Amino acid sequence: MNILLKSATIVDNNNRKLHFKKRDILILNGIIEEISPTIKPGRNLKTLNFKNLHVSAGWFDSSVSFGEPGFEERETISNGLMVAARSGYTDIVLNPNTYPLPDSSGAIIFLKNAAKGKPTKLHPLGTLTAQGVGIDLAELYDMQNSGAVGFYDFKKSISNSNLLKIALQYSQDFKGLVYSFPMDEKIMSKGIVNEGISSTRVGLKGIPALAEELQIARDLFILEYTGGYLHIPTISTAKSVKIIGEAKRKGLNVSCSVATILIVIAKFCPHFGRKRI
Repeated sequence: MNILLKSATIVDNNNRKLHFKKRDILILNGIIEEISPTIKPGRNLKTLNFKNLHVSAGWFDSSVSFGEPGFEERETISNGLMVAARSGYTDIVLNPNTYPLPDSSGAIIFLKNAAKGKPTKLHPLGTLTAQGVGIDLAELYDMQNSGAVGFYDFKKSISNSNLLKIALQYSQDFKGLVYSFPMDEKIMSKGIVNEGISSTRVGLKGIPALAEELQIARDLFILEYTGGYLHIPTISTAKSVKIIGEAKRKGLNVSCSVATILIVIAKFCPHFGRKRI
């Protein structure tokens, strides 16, 4: 289909000449052929002219949960990728929280095959340990060769420090990315929200910031010793950002992400988690 987008605001921070500029965009057979202030509509063009239309590069979501295999009633891979594509996402990272868990090369191949031919590209994570129980390492090398982009026992802390050490040492030879969920479960105990004024007001057991920050500090000390590649998902405190920033300035290969729900809560509940992200 040939499409003409009229008066679209382009969002592209890498192109200062077009960033936040309104332009007409001509798309022929799925390829952008022309970007100009004005393009005349043609007979064989479908013209789209919406109020407040914006165009950007495809979006990337680093933490997506579907359901297939095992929980297809929650979401299938096919439908999940269709929704992602219609929402503007060209790539997603799939969390390893299915049944059975993706702890082998065969499981990763299944996920990749299920996503073939879809407009949104699926990048699966494999579990860090066999069956995700935190005892023995899973088939990390074989899973990466089959398409896994990292290794993560989803939302489970690595309580065994030596296990994290061995995982980082083993995986660095093939540049495998190890995920470590930032939560000391002993300190967290039965907490369900960030500890603070709001958790006290509503009567919910809080999770001290120390539970997150102590785990991150431990992980970074191990990373500094072993080398390798570490990702810390869903951090939630300002001190966590500071600690990780200091590690990056040291040259450690560490990355992190935050949970968007915290941003939403902070916007609509300004007192929630005060002094925290």
